[in-house]
Amino acid sequence: MMIAPTLPTELKAALDARLQGFSRNDAAQRSQKISTTYRAGGGSGTIKSEADALAYALARMPATYAAVAASLSAFAEIAPGFAPETLLDVGAGPGTASWAAAEAFTSLRDFTLLDANATLSRLALELAQDSTRLSDCRYLPGDAVTNLAEASQADLVVASYVIGELGESDQRKLAETMWAKARHALVVIEPGTPAGYARILALRQHLIAAGAHVAAPCPHEKPCPLVAPDWCHFNQRLPRSQAHRQIKGAEVPFEDERFIYVALTRSPPAIRAARVLAPPDVGKAEITAKLCTRHGVELAKIPRRDKAAYAGARRWRWGDAVRSES
Repeated sequence: MMIAPTLPTELKAALDARLQGFSRNDAAQRSQKISTTYRAGGGSGTIKSEADALAYALARMPATYAAVAASLSAFAEIAPGFAPETLLDVGAGPGTASWAAAEAFTSLRDFTLLDANATLSRLALELAQDSTRLSDCRYLPGDAVTNLAEASQADLVVASYVIGELGESDQRKLAETMWAKARHALVVIEPGTPAGYARILALRQHLIAAGAHVAAPCPHEKPCPLVAPDWCHFNQRLPRSQAHRQIKGAEVPFEDERFIYVALTRSPPAIRAARVLAPPDVGKAEITAKLCTRHGVELAKIPRRDKAAYAGARRWRWGDAVRSES
């Protein structure tokens, strides 16, 4: 079941409570500075104060949550029997991925978060303190590359928007360590840019060689069949609150978050499904959809005269799994 792309009620209430009296103009300036640092390849070092952390959370938490929620939902659809009890959230920041995982997997009981930024970790613990699911979460301080080795294994390991902050050798080291900590599954989410896609591809290839199976979004462990300048990515639309529009300097009431992810498992997935790689073209005579299948990229054409198939294809959305593949 696809979980909603919007922040859970408890998280939204906790965040709103901390934003009371917080200047939106100040938040906009702080978030712009933080965003500039990230786009230049920097990390969370710019986030040094409580105000910085709140500005970051207000600007980025909604979109990050939406991308992680969509990724975990897609994975859960392919692995319907997966019921993790323990979670390790690597590069957790304000805890966004942990909240999404709690929504995606009601079986989760134990949450461990890891991040080097003490300011973001304090905010994460404050936001979680009254949560029915995350109030007892643990936050481990330290750098993901060097400190992750000390963490215990977890049924599910999640890393969202973190590997892009590292150099190539550290990315490989982190991938290996995260996989070693994943008792059953590892899900990694990155921005849906060509660079983010390249990082996911490198991690995917490296861990397949280490014995991992791909559950989503790919229906195979073969090399990605897409050819540059094309790249695999997905989109999640989410509504913007008034405060979110103010801090972003945006007028439209929604935001489109482009992302790419990979879900890797210890055992082969029970389901192999084709994946819709772009918004389908719905015409009067037929629907044309770009699919990634076990045999490569295919341009599926579903004629209107095939009423049942046409009706089904009309419900396809970018990123959906299409289980009809044999």
